[in-house]
Amino acid sequence: MIINATDWQRPKFKGADTICAQVTSMLKQIETDGDRAIDKLALQFDQTEPKLIELKAFDDYQLPDALATAIKLAATRIEDFAKFQKQNVKSGSFNDQYGSFGQVISPIERVGAYIPGGRYPLISTALMTLIPAKVAGSTVRIACSPSINIAILAAASLAGATQFIQIGGVQAIAALAYGYQQNNPVDLIVGPGNAWVNEAKKQLQSQIKIDGLAGPSELLAICDNKQPIQWLAYDALAQAEHDPLACSIIISDDQDWLTSMQEYLNSKKDFAQLIENQQIELIFGQSKEQLVAFSESYAAEHLMLCHEAIAADELTNYGSLFVGANSAVALGDYITGPNHTLPTLGFARQTGGLSVNTFLRIQTIQTVNNLGRQELSKPAMQIADAEGLVNHYQSLKIRS
Repeated sequence: MIINATDWQRPKFKGADTICAQVTSMLKQIETDGDRAIDKLALQFDQTEPKLIELKAFDDYQLPDALATAIKLAATRIEDFAKFQKQNVKSGSFNDQYGSFGQVISPIERVGAYIPGGRYPLISTALMTLIPAKVAGSTVRIACSPSINIAILAAASLAGATQFIQIGGVQAIAALAYGYQQNNPVDLIVGPGNAWVNEAKKQLQSQIKIDGLAGPSELLAICDNKQPIQWLAYDALAQAEHDPLACSIIISDDQDWLTSMQEYLNSKKDFAQLIENQQIELIFGQSKEQLVAFSESYAAEHLMLCHEAIAADELTNYGSLFVGANSAVALGDYITGPNHTLPTLGFARQTGGLSVNTFLRIQTIQTVNNLGRQELSKPAMQIADAEGLVNHYQSLKIRS
């Protein structure tokens, strides 16, 4: 079924209130009973007690040669991109007649990375979360995952994890936030997860920094009638397979092309089931302007621009932009270099994805000289007086 762009509505996630209440209860247990509650929840949900895993050198895991080579290439490209990002965020200062003013860039020292491992062992997430932290200069990099798949362990080692804990779910996020065994709490938690992990991060973000709140994976592909149908169909399938709630949308201003896409999707058993589940949706837009407007409103996690009449700079709301049919989202998931941990559920209107900047603090420094003290205090007094803050006024007056 092809839907008109004006008729489409974002599906609402069911069960959020139940998850919220249960996560609140679990976090209260952990706050009260500490490690004992974490161990109990791990046994309940992971069927195993948390384990501190001592990581070996990457080559000691003896992965198949082709996989080892692929992971090393991905790690190199992710690190190169993180270094590119970091070079554009620098400490510095300027001087004027009133003094010296500047900023200092420093790493967040203690970070935790959550690596999903329930439905699929996400090797790539180990690289995407830990390498930017290492490049930023974070000294403590704790990886948590319910999976001890050998490739995840190898990737975490290569990416620079300083510790690895086999633990998943809400209890993993709590272990990072509250501390576990001999580990102190971290200051930042990054990494995607299921609705339970997401809710735990949401509830704890008043105590720690988080990278963002991630929902099910999303793809929006904007297409004209020149695009290879099979390529785009498999791009849609690739993102839809992440999670039963993941959604891939293909939108076009060419009705005939969409009809051909629909016929191809319905000819494949896997595709047809995903369409029935509303995990792959086809949308018709009346014009180029309507396609752009839909994209800006939707603010997709992954946005594919496969329309020759639309320029990249006409689009602003997306987690990551993939320009042209060559730029498969799956390449970005694994190996191109930019991070695959991206905002979902429309949060791309407010923020971008995980980057080396996530692990950095920008702090300001100001040194006011005698002239600045005298000349800037007087106009500042006017503002303090207008605000009615008497002691602010006096603090300035005594210096003027």
